[in-house]
Amino acid sequence: MIAVSITVFIAMLSLLIVVGVRRTRDRHVIEQHAITPEALHALLASNPEVLLFDVRQPLDLLADPEIIPGAKRISPKEVLENPSLIPQEKDSIVYCTSPSNKTSLRILHRALALHLTRIKLLKGGLDGWKKKGYPVEPYTKPFHLDTGSPDLHDSQSGP
Repeated sequence: MIAVSITVFIAMLSLLIVVGVRRTRDRHVIEQHAITPEALHALLASNPEVLLFDVRQPLDLLADPEIIPGAKRISPKEVLENPSLIPQEKDSIVYCTSPSNKTSLRILHRALALHLTRIKLLKGGLDGWKKKGYPVEPYTKPFHLDTGSPDLHDSQSGP
């Protein structure tokens, strides 16, 4: 019985360590490869060559059918399957819905693993952008409600 308790304790401790390491890594990546809504607003005003990609999950887009003006909508599933949709020769910004940047962070990790270094994520996502009062416009183009893989869901309630 004591051996089982020790094994369970070690397993739980290991899990906590792994989660802690991932969160620390994610914070570090965000610090290096993130842009605030204020900085993005200024950048878009001064550099129209910057590419902006809305990578929200389809259900999140359905719930909030607005987009930052000039952004191109690409489903996260498409980007993860074909990262070349984000050009490596131009500065690009990705954003999702969640203040935790879950989907954007996943795409950023994939892009960095493929040595695409001119990519950033919008800190706070679309919600952070809208809280600052920056413009959005209705998204009226058709899109598939394919939800992709479950681990990519970008809901507001998720971590």
